[in-house]
Amino acid sequence: MAQSTTGSLAQAQSQSGDLFARDRVVAVRDRPRPDYEALGVPVGTFMAYPRLQADAEYNDNIFAVSNGADGDWIVRLKPEISLESGWSRHALAAYARATISRYQDFDGENSEDYGFGATGRLDATRGSNVAAGVDYARLTEPRTSSNAPASTREPISYDMSSAYLAGTRSSGRVKLSARADSRVYDYKDGVTLGGTIVDQDNRDRTVSSLTGRGDYAVSPDTAVFVQLTGNSRDYDTATSALLPARDSEGYEALVGANFEVGALSRGEIAVGYISQSFDEAAYDEISGFGARAQLEWFPTQLTTVTTTASRTIEDAGIAGTGGYLSSAVGVQVDHELMRNVLLNANLTLAKDQYEGIDRDDDRLTASVGATYLLNRVVGISVAASHFEQSSTGRGGGSDFDVNRLSVSLVAQY
Repeated sequence: MAQSTTGSLAQAQSQSGDLFARDRVVAVRDRPRPDYEALGVPVGTFMAYPRLQADAEYNDNIFAVSNGADGDWIVRLKPEISLESGWSRHALAAYARATISRYQDFDGENSEDYGFGATGRLDATRGSNVAAGVDYARLTEPRTSSNAPASTREPISYDMSSAYLAGTRSSGRVKLSARADSRVYDYKDGVTLGGTIVDQDNRDRTVSSLTGRGDYAVSPDTAVFVQLTGNSRDYDTATSALLPARDSEGYEALVGANFEVGALSRGEIAVGYISQSFDEAAYDEISGFGARAQLEWFPTQLTTVTTTASRTIEDAGIAGTGGYLSSAVGVQVDHELMRNVLLNANLTLAKDQYEGIDRDDDRLTASVGATYLLNRVVGISVAASHFEQSSTGRGGGSDFDVNRLSVSLVAQY
């Protein structure tokens, strides 16, 4: 006799304890590998995981220019340590990491990035929890960024501080969640080869957002949801004496579905409307179709194919425009050739359409790589990637491409 929907729901809930769990299959990258996982160092009821990665990379266009490209070898050291609780309920974690980059010929590109942060989760009941996190990072803006100013002697660096507070409650078929985020950006001024200051204060801003979401399980494997996010983007200063600051308020309204199809695929698809309105009349409102999606396909137990798509509104760091519509689609393939040999390939296409100026940017990123885990302490990775940008219109964009080859050695404990 066929089982009723209510009976199926009850059975699924009794087995997993969560009607909204989509964990029937483990993706290649997430699969446990006990013989190759770090043991960690006990610190009371916590475990500490130290890690050091050393990269050797060749980049054939380090300044991301259209003509006269310069190539260079880069060595990067990436020390990191994380601390994780081992409690049966609740969770607490912290991390500290750094990236130290040294160029062989162009030492003006050298950088020292670092960051640290902590997250915690309080499990109030079986289906309810509250989570929070804080982070701080000193970062270097890549030369390939469309917002990076051209012709600065050194790449632009900036500080980013972020914090979030989130809560989730599940009861039967219904799950409600909310999240508040805040990010503060503080950019450092650049200097041209001629010694002229390139003011970056006009990019300093605080971005705040509040998201609410409601999910309803229509079956053990499928849930529908509504999600609404409101945001506020507050800039510290104007872009120039003639152009006002890009303060704005906006929202994203999405409806979608979250699902799992047996052991074959799972994912989440959402579509809706996005809008960003600026306080000053100098900038036009940006609005239109919005979307976010991620689909995982498991053709075999050893292969995971992940497809992503998005359409969002992003801030611009270019005079004359408040922001742009960013559309992106990507596909990544991960394959477990052997238990300790992983292969991967990625292809991403993106398009940025600026509001208020005549400029569209098209970007393509393609990469292939492999990871060989020698044992639980040492691993080696190799990768090759290609990035290209083509810009149309009279808004100051450029056409260029960048190719990279890299070898990484990872030591962990």
